[in-house]
Amino acid sequence: MNWWQRLKKNPLAKFGGLLLVVFYLAVIAAEFVAPYDPYASQPDGALLPPTQIHWVNQQGQFIGPHVYPTTQGPVDLNTGDRQLIVDRSKPSPLRLFVQGPEYRLLQLKLPLPTKLSWSDPRFDEVELFGGIPARLHLFGTDGPGTINLLGTDEQARDQFTRLLFGGRVSLSIGLVGIVISFPLGMLVGGISGYFGGVADTVLMRLVEVLMTIPSIYLLVALAAVLPPGLSSAQRFLLIILITSFIRWAGLARVIRGQVLSIKEREFVQAARAMGGKALYIIVRHVLPQTATYIIISATLSIPDFIVAESVLSLIGLGIQQPDPSWGNMLSLATNASILVLQPWLIWPPALLIILTVLAFNLLGDGLRDALDPRSIRR
Repeated sequence: MNWWQRLKKNPLAKFGGLLLVVFYLAVIAAEFVAPYDPYASQPDGALLPPTQIHWVNQQGQFIGPHVYPTTQGPVDLNTGDRQLIVDRSKPSPLRLFVQGPEYRLLQLKLPLPTKLSWSDPRFDEVELFGGIPARLHLFGTDGPGTINLLGTDEQARDQFTRLLFGGRVSLSIGLVGIVISFPLGMLVGGISGYFGGVADTVLMRLVEVLMTIPSIYLLVALAAVLPPGLSSAQRFLLIILITSFIRWAGLARVIRGQVLSIKEREFVQAARAMGGKALYIIVRHVLPQTATYIIISATLSIPDFIVAESVLSLIGLGIQQPDPSWGNMLSLATNASILVLQPWLIWPPALLIILTVLAFNLLGDGLRDALDPRSIRR
């Protein structure tokens, strides 16, 4: 039985993998799935609760799923609650695959550094793929009413739409982070374990110094001194660089221990006897033997990047408004009145972060069991 068959027999790993597939597909196609623009405000629509879907009209006739135009009314001076004004004379049917504002599906832009210095970082946003022009949205309304599945925020922006677009930051930061940190950790660990001696001593002391630095405090300290005026794309890139810089040390230490045993095996000795270069032997013969651990470690490390970005954005040092991320959407939790009066602004991003971290951990545990040759599965 191969590792893929063992993985498919693990229900928790399958659940985690399926959940991640759904999340990533939704954020990749956010323009299509989301009914509105994440930056557009709805007239008189600030802090609306989740839209109530109706099935029958005021006369008791079944007309299918529909919503009514809803706006914020005056504040009740006795209770302090803001009243909702619902226009029940204009039912707006819900429709699948409706036409809406034009967008570009799968458009890809990256901030690439043109001059990188601590006091003067400069980036050019390079368009790698122009996207596919379209106007079709997964669902929407046919009429003046709006469908806000998770309500609206204080700027009258649709919360569901912003969650989808915010997921692009929160879900991609882990993938980009391991692409940067893991090759560095593998190379340093491989060189240290293969050569030993002075190289091993110097590199491992550097690793130990980095491992003693509390990561969250370093992130807060570095993010706090970032130059003012950075865009969210620039902050995103710098956060990835900062988190990647402190994440590779632990991997390098483990890889070094594995390389110490692998370099004494017959196939490595044979490659060395045939005149293979040291770097070639490390990359071609030694490091591939650690692939099982690397795959598992990468899967389990992605949640750390997601949580780091969320914490930084939560305390106002990460992605800044109006650009959405799950972390800065969760920052509203610092307002006690919102926790009580508008809980729909807090629980969705918190739940998505929890589910994403849980899904990666479940998938990582399943991969560990499936790839471990000592695991016994019937």
